[in-house]
Amino acid sequence: MIFSRDVGVATKAKNLNIEYNKQARTIMVEKSTIKILVLDDEPFILKLLAHMLTSLGFNQVATCDSGRGALERIDHPNSPPDLILMDLNMPEMDGIEFVRHLVERRYTGSLILISGEDERMLQTAEKLVRAHKIPALGHLRKPVNPEDLFALLEKWTPPCQRGSLAAKNAYGADEVRAAIVNGELVNYYQPKVDLVSGKVVGAESLVRWRHPQDGMVFPDQFIGVAEEHGLIDDLTRAVIEQAFAQVKTWQDGGLYLHIAVNISMDNLATLEFADYVAAAAFTAGITPDSIVLEVTESRLMKDLSAPLEILTRLRLKRFCLSIDDFGTGHSSLSQLRDIPFDELKVDQGFVHGAAGNDTLRTICCASLSLAQQMGMKTVAEGVEDQADWDFLRSTSCDLAQGYFIAKPMPAGEIPDWIIAWEVNIENLMKSPGVR
Repeated sequence: MIFSRDVGVATKAKNLNIEYNKQARTIMVEKSTIKILVLDDEPFILKLLAHMLTSLGFNQVATCDSGRGALERIDHPNSPPDLILMDLNMPEMDGIEFVRHLVERRYTGSLILISGEDERMLQTAEKLVRAHKIPALGHLRKPVNPEDLFALLEKWTPPCQRGSLAAKNAYGADEVRAAIVNGELVNYYQPKVDLVSGKVVGAESLVRWRHPQDGMVFPDQFIGVAEEHGLIDDLTRAVIEQAFAQVKTWQDGGLYLHIAVNISMDNLATLEFADYVAAAAFTAGITPDSIVLEVTESRLMKDLSAPLEILTRLRLKRFCLSIDDFGTGHSSLSQLRDIPFDELKVDQGFVHGAAGNDTLRTICCASLSLAQQMGMKTVAEGVEDQADWDFLRSTSCDLAQGYFIAKPMPAGEIPDWIIAWEVNIENLMKSPGVR
């Protein structure tokens, strides 16, 4: 479908040629050999997008007006595209069906979705592409803005680089067990900030594995192994003892922070766990009210009697209970109904980008409102940029954490980081958040 504003976009692209040609020479010089295929059933749109791409420095641009024609190009051994700009709503073969054919052909390039469909449809299509393990650089609504197209093109990376970045070592149960026994696990801490005052009020403890050969290994490479092979109790206890000792060290130095520790639902299978946590706090010389236990249910529990008893006893002992990753997996309304949580943590998938996404904003605000009505504190994770920060400051959310604030860091760096953060609080609090 041709939009009346497309002529204006073509004029805008022409006027921006000089600026973008200059950027193309400096930023896109290594990408000028990328083979790009533009797929759309409208001839004018094909010409328009081809013009934009060539003005950005891409000189290998092909166009096609049908899915079948595009697949023929992909099947040709000498001309498979590195990047496809694809419409969704086309006759004979729509974009979703076209993606399925790409999967069958083991397509290794990337996609940019371009369509006049509504935002939610584009978001769903993009998630489907990624679910098929095809890199989706993003989506654009018609008429296409040259600046937005340029921003997505900058995300492109060669398949060989993507493979090297994605490559991760696989570790077995014996290796994880040895890491626990040998004291190779170390806690990093990611600060949590009060959205009203900007003050640092806590931090989340995030375990890392300091591997003697591979360097720093992240939890997604070993937590699942620990859960599958009955090692999660030993791992969690190592994290707890280190975190509790650190809280005491900070308190002795005059730094009082609420520290969150992640607890797997698998830890809650034995009734002795509540007594262990309480004893660990006593041994470390700290009070339970300085500890937040973040509970994530990665796997559905068939018998809830033991977890309910343990979590209720922990609340009675004055530990704070937080439902982590709310709205994903098994973290749901039924848990809020059944378990005495006093904090709700909104998953980063509903936080980052919510300022410009109606669906994410609605889900995020609904979660915050629900927690507020239940008298629970709220934490938003995944605050990645200024837009996320400003958006959250306009909501009822209490605390925020994410890379915009700080990455996880060793315990020894926290005091100096807090000093630096507090110097910049005044500027950050000038954002347009309204309570």
